[in-house]
Amino acid sequence: MKIALIGADGQLGTDLLRALEGEEIFPLYYPGFDITRPEEARKVLTEIRPDVVINTAAFHRVDECEDRIEGAIHVNAFAVRDLALACRDMDATLVHFSTDYVFDGRTTEPYVEEDPPFPLSVYGGSKLAGEYFVRAISEKYFLIRTCGLYGLAGCREKGRNFVEAMLSLEQSGKPLRVVSDQWVTPTSAEELAVRVAELVGSDQFGLYHMTNEGRCTWYEFASAIFSYLGKKVELVPVDSKSFGAKARRPGFSVLENKKAKAIGLAGFSPWQEALKSYLRKKGLV
Repeated sequence: MKIALIGADGQLGTDLLRALEGEEIFPLYYPGFDITRPEEARKVLTEIRPDVVINTAAFHRVDECEDRIEGAIHVNAFAVRDLALACRDMDATLVHFSTDYVFDGRTTEPYVEEDPPFPLSVYGGSKLAGEYFVRAISEKYFLIRTCGLYGLAGCREKGRNFVEAMLSLEQSGKPLRVVSDQWVTPTSAEELAVRVAELVGSDQFGLYHMTNEGRCTWYEFASAIFSYLGKKVELVPVDSKSFGAKARRPGFSVLENKKAKAIGLAGFSPWQEALKSYLRKKGLV
């Protein structure tokens, strides 16, 4: 299978390279390959003639999106539209990633694929627009929503993932303020990549939720990180309003992997086990 992997040096892209070992992979890197330059991107993809295009590129600095609305929509929606059109014209399957932030969090039950989205932020809205373009244009696609992603390669576009951020801030020796009223499921990029590699070899096209199992608040996630490392760190639980982030986040954005389970895709581990594995592979425990 010939696969064009956009953002192959990113957090998820790095793990996808490993998970797809054995396939004919064409890694594409920014800025040499830029999805916001549709004519150039289409030319490169046309020369490759891939069976599958995997897009991990996104503008996902959530608070910054509030000030850079046009930029967020350009990357997360219009560029995705152009990719979908190119894939349709080449008869290639498009794999695109979305987010739990397409929901408003006004529930206490995990969201399934059929639940209606209602984003609260520019980021969530731009990602949802990208979803709609994929579903309207693409004939063969895998659209994957995930949550709280962290990987061994770190997140270049954001600067660092949540685990890295906590470990960096801990070095200051000061108390760490962590949001305690947003429920999520932190997800291992390594585990997600393995499931995506399994999925793209099928013809079970459509929208999927893919996260580790279970739920926690960001405060509980931070507590688990330091507990597994055997570190005593003063964590201060704060609510979203007091934390003062520019963009609104859903209070509850836990996803249920309903469709993945229905088609028999390999299950994800509990988020606690995934975190322990990550810390071991980072050489921290």
